[in-house]
Amino acid sequence: MVAQVTVTNVLADAFRIDVRGHSFEVDQPAPDGTEAGPTPVEIFVASLGACAGYYAGRFLRARGLPADGLRVRCEWAMRAGEPARVGRVRMAIQPPTALPAELHGALLAAVDRCTVTNSLRQPPRLDVDLDVPLGAVGTHT
Repeated sequence: MVAQVTVTNVLADAFRIDVRGHSFEVDQPAPDGTEAGPTPVEIFVASLGACAGYYAGRFLRARGLPADGLRVRCEWAMRAGEPARVGRVRMAIQPPTALPAELHGALLAAVDRCTVTNSLRQPPRLDVDLDVPLGAVGTHT
């Protein structure tokens, strides 16, 4: 199965992301502080946290433990130099209630199965193509 996400420029550095009937905007903060949404890098880090939360929540519910209120705090820093990229992400899993010590390692092992995390550990093939509309003519210098 091939999934699809469409990203469309809406104004300046703001883009609308459409996926399975859901839409949200990403943007870059302007010098005056205005913005339409989080940055693409923040969405990237958020996807790691959301995926970790999904696996942690499933782990807790499978053991009859509460998952409502589960939090994943993500801290990240850019790597100095080129190319621009996130250099480190630290996630802290915060269950809504105290867990018995014997479940700590198992919870972390469950979170370690996160699809987004594993996609970084074993990067996907990335192809970028130029899709020029049919009949588009012109010169750009």
